[in-house]
Amino acid sequence: MKSMQPLAGITVIDMSRILAGPWAGQVLADLGATVIKIERPKVGDDTRHWGPPYLKDRDGNDTKDAAYFFSANRGKQSISIDITQAEGQQQIKELIATADVVIENYKLGGLAKYGLDYESVKVINPSLVYCSITGFGQTGPYAKRAGYDFMIQAMGGLMSITGEPDSAGGMPTKVGVAVTDIFTGLYSVIGIQAALHERQQTGLGKHVDMALFDCTAAILANQASNYLIGDTVPERLGNAHPNIVPYQAFASSDGHLIIAVGNDGQFATLCQLLDMSELASHADYQTNASRVRNRGPLCDILQAELLTKTTQEWLTALESVNVPCGPINTIDQVFEDPQILARDMLQSVEHPVAGKINLVASPIKFVGEKKCEVSAPPILDSGD
Repeated sequence: MKSMQPLAGITVIDMSRILAGPWAGQVLADLGATVIKIERPKVGDDTRHWGPPYLKDRDGNDTKDAAYFFSANRGKQSISIDITQAEGQQQIKELIATADVVIENYKLGGLAKYGLDYESVKVINPSLVYCSITGFGQTGPYAKRAGYDFMIQAMGGLMSITGEPDSAGGMPTKVGVAVTDIFTGLYSVIGIQAALHERQQTGLGKHVDMALFDCTAAILANQASNYLIGDTVPERLGNAHPNIVPYQAFASSDGHLIIAVGNDGQFATLCQLLDMSELASHADYQTNASRVRNRGPLCDILQAELLTKTTQEWLTALESVNVPCGPINTIDQVFEDPQILARDMLQSVEHPVAGKINLVASPIKFVGEKKCEVSAPPILDSGD
């Protein structure tokens, strides 16, 4: 079985820090690209210091690298270069001269003073695909502002639809993972690969302009359409769905579970399982539209019954009749799940200081090909 390396032969200079840019570089490395991470001498990527927890060495002692760094830098090489010095600028230009891609997330114009902005380096390498990731993009009234995931989740509307409603004592809540960074990283990979594909016809690269704010607006999906098409401003509904009922978390006798009814047939099956078949034909609940209008009374009825058994009892019963459902796993339970293990989503790699360490694997798979073997995130280059 051949190894999955569709981007073998592509060289990426990753001049980004923290999460969005490094995430893009990591995905490209997962697909076989050679990714060279440029880091500040003696300091490195900011996330090397975002701990605890820290990676432990073979003797169980904390290293200088925080666990956060390991989430976005597998499969890369590290080179320490001081781009504020003429020598460092020349080193970067020499790398760029033979590279295919540059990823950077400096503030607008931040690299121009070093002669490392796109307009300067495209003269060195006209076929270069240069991806700039910023909070607000290369244009517009906010272009010069710094942008961080938390503030962009708020500005981009995501926090206005995440969290319990005011009536339940809730408040706007960020997602537990920096999703605007991650989605921007993924959109950046799409833009980079599109530019590489076009380069095959034209021989020329281009400047990919990615913004966290843009990507956050883009991922609002049905909630954006609820406003743009339906003229309805979405509100926070906790774990409930704005367009589908019942589609939320319910309490059991010993915890919680998710029930995700996607159509009227599944609702009828759920009602039959709960010995409440009359609900499926009731005018207030017969169709999804009627259930959305009457979500409160219906969910109260369902909740009262679901409190009578344990989570596992309900999951077993619901799965037996093909009603979509699931547990609410903790992170340790996720990485012990037999499906995650069967899909090779946990990978063990060799680290020069810590020995064998566990990392999350790439979710991208090609049938008939084994995943690309990646190396552990690099230790910080000494710069010598």
